[in-house]
Amino acid sequence: MKRIAVVTDSNSGITQKEAEQMGIFVLPMPFFINDELYLEGITLTQEEFYERLKGDANINTSQPSPTSVRELWDRVLTEYETLVHIPMSSGLSASCESAQALARDYEGKVYVVDNQRISITQRQSVKDALLLIERGKSAAEIKETLEKMKLEASIYITLETLKYLKKGGRITPAAAALGTILNLKPVLQIQGEKLDAFSKARGKQRAKRIMLDAMHKDFETRFAKEVANGEIALAAAYGGNEEEAQEWLAEIKESFPGMDIHMDPLSLSVACHIGYGPIAIGCARKIV
Repeated sequence: MKRIAVVTDSNSGITQKEAEQMGIFVLPMPFFINDELYLEGITLTQEEFYERLKGDANINTSQPSPTSVRELWDRVLTEYETLVHIPMSSGLSASCESAQALARDYEGKVYVVDNQRISITQRQSVKDALLLIERGKSAAEIKETLEKMKLEASIYITLETLKYLKKGGRITPAAAALGTILNLKPVLQIQGEKLDAFSKARGKQRAKRIMLDAMHKDFETRFAKEVANGEIALAAAYGGNEEEAQEWLAEIKESFPGMDIHMDPLSLSVACHIGYGPIAIGCARKIV
């Protein structure tokens, strides 16, 4: 029997195919679209999600059911002695807390990591866990290491539309209308457990500049030591707008020459609340 398995959810941006190649397991996040249940990457593709979103379908996120979590863990534990489960940030979903409660029934075989990651930073945690397994660390040691690094990550996101912030009650209809007229693009941040406002800009090009400047500032202050030691992973994300995303990736590479930059579609759990067309940049401390 193999020692330790890594389980994450589809908020990590890791597809089922990639999971197979990496030797990990991905729990698909559920979505209700017009009251019908879909599973990310199983019965719901990125393209289908954005098509339904742009068609004003009623879309709600949900957390994986206890049954689906247990079924996956039970299947994994037929092949592995223990597993490390890396869900999305507990500050953005109750799925982490629910997994922690379920893990109590597994008598030390399941270790749930609460390290406040999502999307591109969550993917990095999965890669870190695999490296720690290679180095002979126990599941308990992996959980402890990843949680110690939980605040050593940063994500900035700008939006194409204010429609979904208005729909979710994050801004008033009047503010959304004025912002649309003035072509205002909010810049949001995920620092730790919450999605918060960071800045706003007239136009998306200016918003991109704000994000790049903010990431440079993080590199020079918060993560200066990690950058010097080669312990920072830089990544980009987008929401359905792949052509624009490729241009954004080129801008990041120009701004951060010599860095290896991974790009993923943005987690649908985030995209559900901010709509089609966002772009993002993020970084996370990595195990080297």
